Amino acid sequence: MDGRDWGTFLLPYDQAVEELKVKFKTMRAELKKREEYAPIEFVTGRVKKISSILDKAKRLQVSPDQLETGIEDIAGIRIMCQFVEDIRRVAEYIRGRKDLTVLYEKDYITNYKDSGYRSFHMIVEYPVQTALGLKIVLAEIQIRTLAMNFWATIEHSLSYKYRESLPDEMRARLKKAAEAAFVLDNEMSSIRLEILEAQKKFEDEANIVSKVLTGMHRLYFYHKISETIEAQRRFNELWEQHDMEGIKQLHDEVKQMLESSTKEEDRDEQ
Repeated sequence: MDGRDWGTFLLPYDQAVEELKVKFKTMRAELKKREEYAPIEFVTGRVKKISSILDKAKRLQVSPDQLETGIEDIAGIRIMCQFVEDIRRVAEYIRGRKDLTVLYEKDYITNYKDSGYRSFHMIVEYPVQTALGLKIVLAEIQIRTLAMNFWATIEHSLSYKYRESLPDEMRARLKKAAEAAFVLDNEMSSIRLEILEAQKKFEDEANIVSKVLTGMHRLYFYHKISETIEAQRRFNELWEQHDMEGIKQLHDEVKQMLESSTKEEDRDEQ
C-alpha cells in the first residue's frame, strides 16, 4: 500500500462507470426506437477492487504513481450482445462517439486466447467533470455475446480461486466449454433472422396490447362508459383466444372513438 486515499482516487472512476452505463443504455433505447432492433442486449459496469488493482500493478510492474496510466481497466464497462455480428456494429458506434476517445482495440474474438477467452476490448479515454475540474480517466469497454460472457464469468471466478494457477484438468475442461460456447454463438448466428423476426413479432404484439388498454382507459375519462365496458369485454375474449388480428382491429376502433371524442370536446369548448 502506498498510503493513498483510495476513496478519493477511485471517485472519478466511479463517475465514469455510472455515466458510461447510462450513455450506452440510452444508445440501446434510441437504436431500438430508430431501427426496431438494438445490437446491445444489456450493459454492466464496475470499478476494479483495490486488491485487484494492487495485484495487477504487481504483475505488470506498475509503480504506485503510475496507476492512472499503467492500469487501463480500473473503470470497466461490459456490453453484451445477442449475436457475434452485433459486436463489430457496437464497436463502430463507439468509434463514432465524440464524448470519448478510443486509444486502441484488442480483438480476442478473431485472435482468441489459448484459454478459450473471446471478447472485443476497447481502451478509451473518458473526460469526467469533477468538483476540482476536468479529469481524463482510462476505461476498458468489453463487448461480447451472452455465451462469451457466461464463460468469461466462470473462468474469472475459477482463476481467482486458484490465483491464476488453474489445474491442467480444469484448464482443459474450460477450453472445451469455450469451444461449446463458440459453437452456440455460431448456431445462433445461423438462425439470426428467424430469432429477430420472432422477437419483433413478440414486441409488436406487446405494443398493440398496451395501446388498446391505454386507449380504453382514456375512453373511460371521456365518459364513454358503455363503450369502455364493451371494448373491455371484447378484449378479454380476444385475448383468451390470442386473436391478435382481432385485437389490432379493436385498437383501430378504440382509436377512432378517441378521435371522435376529442373532436366533440373541442366543439364543446368553442
